[in-house]
Amino acid sequence: MNSALTRAQAQGGKILAGGNRRLAEAAPAAAYVEPVLVRVDAQTDVVREETFAPILYVLTYDTLEEAIALHNDVPQGLSSSIFTRDQREAEVFLSAAGSDCGIANVNIGTSGAEIGGAFGGEKDTGGGRESGSDAWKAYMRSATNTINYSSELSLAQGVSFL
Repeated sequence: MNSALTRAQAQGGKILAGGNRRLAEAAPAAAYVEPVLVRVDAQTDVVREETFAPILYVLTYDTLEEAIALHNDVPQGLSSSIFTRDQREAEVFLSAAGSDCGIANVNIGTSGAEIGGAFGGEKDTGGGRESGSDAWKAYMRSATNTINYSSELSLAQGVSFL
């Protein structure tokens, strides 16, 4: 963690909060740390690595497409999340144009092992799904989802009321 923070600062990052070692005097061999928030202006090498420490790198973006491009431009792909109240953003994130992770979430965090779905990641994380590529069928039920992106409410089979 300390190495990652040093590298992040050398690559232009700024620590905004946290990062203090906890219990340093009482338990000098312990590895308790505060989570740390780091502002970065670009997706640098250290940002693209899995540090396995409580570091949150914060990058800004102008469009959802730019955010998804940053999100997907990493070698890992286990679990991802978007927090939004915009249904269209959520649907884009869950579509083929969105997250390239094995597990994609909307308005919940990324535990990496959501109950009820196939477990596994993409790219350098995971390695497929448990018991083969169709294992998810044993955990899921079929559903048809329809989303109306217009501001009009259409009726089934073209029915109209005069």
